[in-house]
Order: sequence, then structure tokens, then C-alpha cells
Amino acid sequence: MLEVQNLHKSFGGIHAVRDISFSVEKGEVVSLIGPNGAGKTTCFNLVTGFIAPSSGSVKLDGRDVTGVAPYRMAELGVVRTFQKTNVLKALTVRENILAAQYLKGRSSIWRSFWPGSSQRKAEAAMGRRADEIIELIGLTNRMNIRANTLSCGELRLLEVGVALGADPRLLMLDEPAAGLNSREAETLAELLKRLPGAWVGAILLVEHNMNLVMKVSDHVLVMNFGGKLAAGSPDEIQHDPAVLEAYIGKAL
Repeated sequence: MLEVQNLHKSFGGIHAVRDISFSVEKGEVVSLIGPNGAGKTTCFNLVTGFIAPSSGSVKLDGRDVTGVAPYRMAELGVVRTFQKTNVLKALTVRENILAAQYLKGRSSIWRSFWPGSSQRKAEAAMGRRADEIIELIGLTNRMNIRANTLSCGELRLLEVGVALGADPRLLMLDEPAAGLNSREAETLAELLKRLPGAWVGAILLVEHNMNLVMKVSDHVLVMNFGGKLAAGSPDEIQHDPAVLEAYIGKAL
């Protein structure tokens, strides 16, 4: 689905991302890990068009999408979350999921005031989809609660739900387990394992929670100082001497 080739980004004399290449196949969960400042989020921003690369390319289903604007990437099915929880906290859980379906639920001003049967059917379908997503993320009992009253764990689940509301083909999650306790991270891991093939085509994940990464990933790419340190299966990464020294710090 996604092919990143020789991606490079410099900010003045700082090489934030250096010659990074990787791919994400349909049905996979691929994780980017590394110390703080390794270039993981910058890599996310390059893939999703928030910043333009200095060199290299990004391809989606063989189509060159290098530097394509974020809204256009979303229309193409590449949807991302951010390190800081980014939901509409004045709205309820259900309203947040409905709002996320904007790309598929837009209508003319005329239809907004005088909806026809097709418009009403579309709105009903969006409502059913929202309810399915809310059940999936385990917030059915909280669906009519405003987002600003949710716990940190519930907000993280809602953020994934909002991303699913945009109907992604490639779901890109930037540290979704940040701030979660072990039980909440376990709940998130179980959710992520259910998504590829059923709700999304594939997942690209940036995460510091190694237990979650090793549990859900098919492939792991380790970054350090903007470059590629290692790549392989979770088992290979856990026993790679360079990774143990530079990132984990000791043998597991």
C-alpha cells in the first residue's frame, strides 16, 4: 500500500530524517520506534504531506504522492492521529465520530435546509456507522458523554474512533498509548489487532510502549538520529545488539 523510498529532510544543517526507506503491505501493522528525537514524527509528517521532503519519494498503491497536501491524503484514505489528543471536546463521543465522517457526508447548502430522501438515507447510514465504531472502541456506555469528561484512556480510544470515522485505508497512529496505564494499553493493543483487514487496510504506528509494539506489529523499523538503525520482525528487533545498545539499553 505504502512505499517510502530514500526519504530525507533537512532543517538547515540538521538532518531530521536521513535516507529512510520502508513499505507497508495490506493487512500489516508496521511500527516506527526509536529514542526521542529520532525522527519518527517528522517521518509521519513527510508521509502525510504536513511538510515536504528534501528528497526521496512516497508512493501510495504505486502512485507518487510525495508532498501531496494533508487534506488530499485524507481523501486518498491516509488518515493520521497526533501525539496530543485531538478531538472536539465540546462534542459528545457520538458527535465526534459523526463529525469525522465529513468527507463522506458533505451536502449542498440547499440539501442542508431541505434534505431529500437520499440525504436522509446517507445521514442514517452515517449514524449506523458511528454506532458500530463506538461499539468497536468500547465506548457505547459513554457515547452521549461530552469528550471533555472522558478519562485519558477513553480519549485515546475516541481518537482512534475519530480516525476510523474518516474511513481510512492506511491508518497512521502517532503514540496512541501515550499516558495510558498498563491495563488501558492492553485494551488499545487488542483494538489495534482487530483493525487490519476488517476496518482498515493497514496501520503505520509510532509508539514508545514496547510491550504494545511487540504485541501488535508484523514489522518494526528502528530509527536513531534520523536514520535507519534496524528493521525486522518484533523478535528480531528485541534481540538486535544495535537496538539493545542504542534504544532499549539492555537485553530483554
